[in-house]
Amino acid sequence: MESRLTGKVVLITGATAGIGRSTAFGFAKMGCRLVLLVRNAEKGEALKKEIQEKYDVEIKLLIVDVRDAKGIEAAILGLPEEWKKISILVNNAGLAYGLDKVYKAEIDDIDTVIDTNIKGMLYVTRVVVPLMLEYKMEGHVINLGSIAAVSAYAGGAIYCATKAAIKLLSDGLRIDLVDTPIKVTNIQPGVVETGFSLVRFKGDKERADAVYRGIEALTPDDVADTIVYAANIPHNVQLTEITMTPCHQADGRCIHKEVK
Repeated sequence: MESRLTGKVVLITGATAGIGRSTAFGFAKMGCRLVLLVRNAEKGEALKKEIQEKYDVEIKLLIVDVRDAKGIEAAILGLPEEWKKISILVNNAGLAYGLDKVYKAEIDDIDTVIDTNIKGMLYVTRVVVPLMLEYKMEGHVINLGSIAAVSAYAGGAIYCATKAAIKLLSDGLRIDLVDTPIKVTNIQPGVVETGFSLVRFKGDKERADAVYRGIEALTPDDVADTIVYAANIPHNVQLTEITMTPCHQADGRCIHKEVK
C-alpha cells in the first residue's frame, strides 16, 4: 500500500506488547515519526532500538502510565513543538483481569480495568485532540475497542462494559468533532492471540493458552494492518467502526474450536 502517512507523527499507547507493538512497526514501515507511550522504560528503549534497526524513523518515548492524568498531560505537552503536531492517536492501552462474576470481582481489579481502559483513553484524548485542533491537523483518533462491546459473556461483564464505553465514547467524540478535519475510528477485534489472556489470568499460562487452542486466532499484525489501513485511506473517507474476527468466530460468544 502506498503511504499517505510519511513524516506524520503517530502517538501509540501501550506500545511495547501485542497490538500496540505491531502497530508501532506498521506505522514505522509507512515512514511515520512515532511517539510511544509506555510504562516500562527498559521495554520502551528495547522496542525503539528494534524498530530503528529495521526502519529509518524518529521515535520519542514517553514513560508514563495512562492512568496518571497529570503525568499524561505533562509528558505530551512537554514534547518539542514539532512533535506536538500529532496526526494520528492510537488509544491501544487496555487489559482485563480475571473471569469473575461481577459481584465477586476484586476492588483492585475493577479499578485497574476501568482506570486503564476508559479513563486512560480519556486522559490521553483530552490532551491530544486539542493539539490537533490547535495545529489544524487532519487528525485521526483510532480507539481499540473489542467485539466484547457488542454483547457480554460469562465472567467478562466488567471488561465488556469498558469496551462498550469505548464504542460510545468513540461515537460521541466523532459527533463532537464533526465540524473539524479530525476522524474517529473504533476497531473491534475478536480473539487475538497476544499476552492479553496471560494478563487476564495473572500469569497462569496453561489457562491463557487454552483460550487460543483449537482456533486460528487473529494476530497482532492482523489488527495492526487494519489500523494502518484505516489511517492511510484518503482523508475524505472515514471508517467509523471496524469489527474483525477470526474465521471461526461469529461474535463475542459464538466460537468454533477444533478439538484434536
